[in-house]
Amino acid sequence: MSAVSISMQSGPVTVRVPATSANLGPGFDALGVALTLYDEVTATVIDGPTRVGITGEGAGELPVDSSHLIARSMRTAFEALGVTAPEIELRCVNRIPQARGLGSSSAAIVAGVTLAQALAGMPDRAQALEIAGGIEGHPDNVAPCVLGGFTVAWIDEKHRARAATMAPVQSVQPVVFVPDVQGLTAVARAALPATVPHADASFNAGRSALLVYALTTDPALLYAATEDRLHQAYRAGGMPGTAEVVRRLREAGVAAVVSGAGPTVLALSEVPSGFDPGNGWIRHNLGFDSQGAQVMS
Repeated sequence: MSAVSISMQSGPVTVRVPATSANLGPGFDALGVALTLYDEVTATVIDGPTRVGITGEGAGELPVDSSHLIARSMRTAFEALGVTAPEIELRCVNRIPQARGLGSSSAAIVAGVTLAQALAGMPDRAQALEIAGGIEGHPDNVAPCVLGGFTVAWIDEKHRARAATMAPVQSVQPVVFVPDVQGLTAVARAALPATVPHADASFNAGRSALLVYALTTDPALLYAATEDRLHQAYRAGGMPGTAEVVRRLREAGVAAVVSGAGPTVLALSEVPSGFDPGNGWIRHNLGFDSQGAQVMS
């Protein structure tokens, strides 16, 4: 689509995007939830060049020019919308830990897409999901970030990201344990084998279906529903601390899983009082976000 000139809002426009946790154990590259931990980003059209101010997570580490992921995502979104991309000033207030398995990159992508749509006056969540999924490459994190709630995401026959969203049972109170070390999705994916036993694939298909029922209807089944044979064991050697926290929680009867590609741990059932993950870990008691990406102004 060729770029066109339109009457674009100059801003400022602010969006709020939630942290997310994907996989949830057996739902590899398909299941995800939005959590009540947020980044807020404000965009204003300027004469140029594009510049980025960051406070909170990633300050002093992330780029502050047009190479920032939010700025790059905005350019991709403007192109998809058929709009000439302007130069932008971004002000980021980051609360989602970077590279910890809580969807920080997906939040940046969704923020960029949503900001571009808002400035162009073209809000469309289905299109936001499609554009963000194309940038990310897989929709398990971007789907709950765009839509909120508990999502099942997939890529359709035309290679477009799609998702169905559901409401988790209100009694489930997610807890995340975030370590002081980062992890990289690419490294975690490299640890996975090219093929898996048919029995393991069948096991995970059943547990994924059970997880949809457990998280939306009967949370008493969450422990069994969060069992996995496709990815967590293969990645454990690269994240021994994470694997140990998951093991200890599950031995205590907690429905605990690796959050995304790690190294954060997500617990979907009550954590025993006094549970101590050890030095270097921070606990966050969160909720499920039901709104997804929101334009705040």
